[in-house]
Amino acid sequence: MDWIINLFTATDSVAHIILLYASVIFVGVMLGRIKVFGINLGVTFVLFAGILAGHLHFTGPQPVLTFMQDFGLVLFVFCIGLQVGPGFFESFRAGGVRMNILTTCIVLLNIAVMFGCYYLFFDTTTTQHLPMLIGTLYGAVTNTPGLGAANEALGAFFPNGNAPDIASAYACAYPLAVVGIILSMIAIRYICKVSYQAEEQQLADAEAANPHEKPHQMILRVQNEFIAGRTLMEVNEFLKRDVVCTRILHDGQISIPNRDTQLHIGDEVLIVCAEADAEPIQTFIGPRLEKEWEHVDENMPMVSRRLVVTSQKINGKTLAKMHFSSVYGVNITRITRHGIELFASRNHHFHVGDRVMVVGPEDNVQRVAELFGDSQQRLNHPNIATIFIGIFVGLIFGSIPFAIPGLPVPLKLGLAGGPLIIAILIGRYGHLLKLVNYTTTSANLMLRETGLALFLASVGIKAGASFWNTVVAGDGIKFVYCGFLITVIPILLVGTFARLKYKINYFTLMGMIAGSYTDPPALAFANGECSKQAPAVGYSTVYPLAMFLRIFTAQLMVLAC
Repeated sequence: MDWIINLFTATDSVAHIILLYASVIFVGVMLGRIKVFGINLGVTFVLFAGILAGHLHFTGPQPVLTFMQDFGLVLFVFCIGLQVGPGFFESFRAGGVRMNILTTCIVLLNIAVMFGCYYLFFDTTTTQHLPMLIGTLYGAVTNTPGLGAANEALGAFFPNGNAPDIASAYACAYPLAVVGIILSMIAIRYICKVSYQAEEQQLADAEAANPHEKPHQMILRVQNEFIAGRTLMEVNEFLKRDVVCTRILHDGQISIPNRDTQLHIGDEVLIVCAEADAEPIQTFIGPRLEKEWEHVDENMPMVSRRLVVTSQKINGKTLAKMHFSSVYGVNITRITRHGIELFASRNHHFHVGDRVMVVGPEDNVQRVAELFGDSQQRLNHPNIATIFIGIFVGLIFGSIPFAIPGLPVPLKLGLAGGPLIIAILIGRYGHLLKLVNYTTTSANLMLRETGLALFLASVGIKAGASFWNTVVAGDGIKFVYCGFLITVIPILLVGTFARLKYKINYFTLMGMIAGSYTDPPALAFANGECSKQAPAVGYSTVYPLAMFLRIFTAQLMVLAC
């Protein structure tokens, strides 16, 4: 039996380290699935499993734990950056600007409340208290990447491994923070006297007034004499709207039109346009026909086929520059990306992974399929080259020192900030460098969760030895109630202000609050209260900026300590 004892006690063996991480992550994930009052901690419970393992002296060599912690953090934040990159800059458009400003206010108020607790409840002459409160802050806002960034920044000030164990303070604040976010949402509902029924009706009215720009198909008969004899290109220029004519019925024959095709009185045209543009286009061209075409040219059978973009040569090219109708004799009617159906605008950039609806003669469609690649098998292969070159560049970028007046040492974005920013840029502009950033949702989630689990397990195991003294014999209770104050005060202030001042829909507001705290359990609660997608829209609008600010301010606060 000595072999099994050595397996659990010989901390310098590879088998022991693998066994340590496997058991901690397994136990943490399984316990994290348990719901209490409908709420679970998910993969974050790995931290608590790691703390228990460390407390029981089930640990490993410190250099190995540190490597696994840092590697997990880099992998986690880089995958998050790839995910949010395509929508990061778009989130600042229209109503997103206001919500992102409100999110910034929440982030700054979290920091302000933390400093208020520091001056009210702690001895400011002790150098350990402020770093521990930074750990409390990131537990209170349920943001693990921020904890990693703060931990890394503290390592620069405590190079001999004597940095404060801020993960213990994080663990103290986290569980109550998840509950506190949801309770604060409920409190805003009663403070502002919100009616769920009225909010649902408001969303329904908004959808009716502003339909989503999804593809809309209709058959119209040309009756406007102004466009008789004019080409499709001239009609498009006059309409100043994105409209695609996929087929035209002229003299009993159906054909694929191109930009130079002329329209005549009595022609029937199959139009695909944005739903919001359907009525004005119909008014301009002619009445809508409810019947199907009865005459089809048998010599040119038409097919509609959905193709997948898998060729790197297409990545980043715009629809307008491809000249599908004139060169290939087909038309692109709609595009699906990440499960969302988009209208095929001329300015649309193709990305690997796009699913494109192509209409035209079968032989022509097949040629376009060869151009796009249309290989599902190729799409399933991960583009790991982009991931690792991105991490490489991100680590170099994160190591560049930025001198800021007033700070004792230069600012570095570090292992968390550097890869995050580079990943966001690759996610948005990678096609310009011919970098394929597409990964399936499941692949991105797998890499992200693996990195997070490794990070949390490492932090927990390292913190386990001192956790009991920190919580019971130390200031653990203070960290708990300070964390609760950091959680709820900014939500109540900003949330109530946003509702009363700007009349933001309550369900959208719930999503915005959950996104500001990067908290999936709060989003799940909001989604359960609403039958529409408003919470998810609010969450996704502010999540990219919130994640960036949480990581960036972590280093600033440590440098200011």
